[in-house]
Amino acid sequence: MPKGREELLRVIRTISAGGPADGIHALTGPEYDPEIQELAEAVAVMLAKIEAREDRLEQLLAKIRRDTVNTITAVAHALGARDAYTEGHGERVGVYARRLAQRLGLPADEVERIRVAGTLHDIGKIGFSDRIFSSEDTPLTREMVDEIHRHPEWGRDILKNLDFLGPALEYVYAHHELMDGSGYPRGLAGEAIPLGARILCVADYFDAMTTDRPYQRGRSAEAAFETLRRLAGTALDPDLVETFILEVEEGGPAGAA
Repeated sequence: MPKGREELLRVIRTISAGGPADGIHALTGPEYDPEIQELAEAVAVMLAKIEAREDRLEQLLAKIRRDTVNTITAVAHALGARDAYTEGHGERVGVYARRLAQRLGLPADEVERIRVAGTLHDIGKIGFSDRIFSSEDTPLTREMVDEIHRHPEWGRDILKNLDFLGPALEYVYAHHELMDGSGYPRGLAGEAIPLGARILCVADYFDAMTTDRPYQRGRSAEAAFETLRRLAGTALDPDLVETFILEVEEGGPAGAA
């Protein structure tokens, strides 16, 4: 029996079961039978080619994912043609949410999911009727409020087939849930609200308060901080509020950081 035959079979079985391929290179040494060396070298080359192809495929998939998110973001920008306030709001919420997630020390992939969810959190407003966008000077009817309350659900439905978004889909769906359970669409409370959604809620409130609207000027950051603190514990996560305020105080508002 050629020296190394059993070792080669054992390594090949390990590789086929999804285990490490480290042992294959040892079998290419001169102490082994030439036939075993040749087979081990062939397996090593094959594994290297497979790994290179997997790397290229992963790069391609990553590009497809980026392009898909960019396309959806461009669609979300179309809201600006109907609602001037919405223009730029998603990007700023995405920036604030990313910065807060980073300050919390969350893993890089989770930070990116939260950023994407922040950028796309209001995409469901595409489904609003014209009466919503033209109601700045008139009281909202019950039907209009119900329509507004459905935009997280519509956003989830728009994005639901993008499996690579993972938990970001839930963050979009839950970004209007409040700590005391008075939010929508499900009335979740406390830690039942995903952390990513609680982060978006703080970022969303802050940007809404500090952005100029047709019916009111945006508040200063300091005034918005006071409101965030008043809402802490009822609407907003108090720990996130304080961490967010520290981040903005140190890093400046979105666009300055």
